[in-house]
Amino acid sequence: MSWIPDWLTSRSRLTPERIAVVEAETGKRWSYQELNQHAEQLAFVLQEEGVKKGDRVAILAPNHLSYAELLFACAKIGAIFVPLNWRLALKELKMVVEDCTPHLLFYHPSFHEWAKRLPIQKKMDHQEWKKRNGMEMRWKREEPDIEDPWMILYTGGTTGKPKGVVLSHRAIFWNAINTILSWHLTADDKTLVYLPMFHTGGLNALATPLWYMGGTVVIGDQFEAEMAMEVIEREQCTIVLMVPTMYHRLIQSPAFERNSFSSMRVFLSGGAPCPLNIYDAFIKKGISFKEGYGMTEAGPNNFQIDPEVAKRKKGSVGLPMFFNEIRLMDGRVEVTEPEKVGEIWIRGGHLFGCYWNNPEATQAALQNGWFRTGDLGKRDQDGYYYIVGRQKDMIITGGENVYPTEVEQVILEHPDVEEVTVFGIPHEQWGEEVTAVIVLKERSTLTAKQLQNFIRKRLGGYKVPKKMVFVDELSKTAVGKIDKKELINRYGL
Repeated sequence: MSWIPDWLTSRSRLTPERIAVVEAETGKRWSYQELNQHAEQLAFVLQEEGVKKGDRVAILAPNHLSYAELLFACAKIGAIFVPLNWRLALKELKMVVEDCTPHLLFYHPSFHEWAKRLPIQKKMDHQEWKKRNGMEMRWKREEPDIEDPWMILYTGGTTGKPKGVVLSHRAIFWNAINTILSWHLTADDKTLVYLPMFHTGGLNALATPLWYMGGTVVIGDQFEAEMAMEVIEREQCTIVLMVPTMYHRLIQSPAFERNSFSSMRVFLSGGAPCPLNIYDAFIKKGISFKEGYGMTEAGPNNFQIDPEVAKRKKGSVGLPMFFNEIRLMDGRVEVTEPEKVGEIWIRGGHLFGCYWNNPEATQAALQNGWFRTGDLGKRDQDGYYYIVGRQKDMIITGGENVYPTEVEQVILEHPDVEEVTVFGIPHEQWGEEVTAVIVLKERSTLTAKQLQNFIRKRLGGYKVPKKMVFVDELSKTAVGKIDKKELINRYGL
């Protein structure tokens, strides 16, 4: 298949009255027929503004219904959708814009001041294009090839410069098919998205697969635990993905104990290894909970685990999904022994095509059709995978390898610990020194020595953090992950 059909037109023809998208805060909703009409109207406006096949169209907006209409408008005319991370500094946003050179910036009025300062010639706010509704539409469909780019999602590069991950129509198609088959999605499924829609977790983990399937996507802007639970109940959501920091706030809320989550069939955690106490909180309530693993360049969905198995194998991301292949590699040698750590390599139709304007990074990441993730994992006797951490985060102390995730999970077992991150800092004698930055629960009097004794009973002595820093809170990234890089800069040097 060298071409890709117009998803939304097909879906609106088959199930026109089904609800496609809902705004969590207001309850405003569009059917598939309405979403398709909005996308067609916007496709006409884009072409009127001179957007051609292959041109980039950027969006700067909070989580909003406009993401859905612009995404599909771009697909209809062969343009490339570029959601901008509004949590970046203005200087970083300018770097992104200079890299992808959008023909047009579509922005929410709340970002008017930022939009004025970005080097894009043509700009249009949401209210402006809405005024054009009702105009006679004579837009021309530009049929994309399946390998044509549909979106560019920017991720933080290890050198500090964001990298534009190019996802083709093929990659989005295969991630959707893979997810539908492996996670058993149906048209009756409804998800709530609080992860930012400029991020693959918000856009591609569940939203695009459910739009393909005919399900419902509820888009929320500002995450608040109590509000999230209210929306899940009101909209009768069935499957929801959040990051561990969101779940942490959820289980800390008094409303969590009162809520039965009767409509939910499964909660998913991704973005970072999930603390085991979060598993326990959901299992105690009899609610299915499991962990996933993905990244912008691959899917993002790569594994499947049955919730019943997840209860026994806490921390496992499961087995490779239907159309994925996974390898563990030690250099150029495949790791086949159970419990041995290796770098995760992924192959499948859902992989990205390249990094925009960055052939060197592309060549380093893609090897004969395999994507080298830079993440470390292991496989148990039953073939189930566990994520150990980033390869670059591995600590080598006194010649021994220490994986921060393993140490973090043990520290989180202590009842006085709220949050923790572990990393290595240079040390003259040991090479690196295991360091922990910790948030204690309110009114805790736990000392570093007491916590070190607790860890020493559970892990080898070389894994026990020699340096501990107690803080009031941990810095977070745009998607709610603990910002280890910032914390290393602050406390590690």
